[in-house]
Amino acid sequence: MTTKNVYIEKMKSQLDELNANMNKLEAKATEAKADARDAYLEEMRKLRHQSKVAGAKLDELKAASEDTWKTMTTEMEKVREAFVHSFNYFKSQV
Repeated sequence: MTTKNVYIEKMKSQLDELNANMNKLEAKATEAKADARDAYLEEMRKLRHQSKVAGAKLDELKAASEDTWKTMTTEMEKVREAFVHSFNYFKSQV
């Protein structure tokens, strides 16, 4: 397995885990009182958007050639880190 494929699998696994954890938090958020629920659901909407952005970036990385994929990893890391940070912040609020 190439280094590129190992990296892609690692990123996919991390994003899948974040999405699964996000689903668990969403279930908790829907149980909150009405005023808090609206705020939680808005934050979930933002997290879902970040998830889509990270997924799209991963798809770009998958399509990159062996010569260019390494230059894309920095941007992928930034997108993933932003997603993780937002998720952890939201998790601390629930």
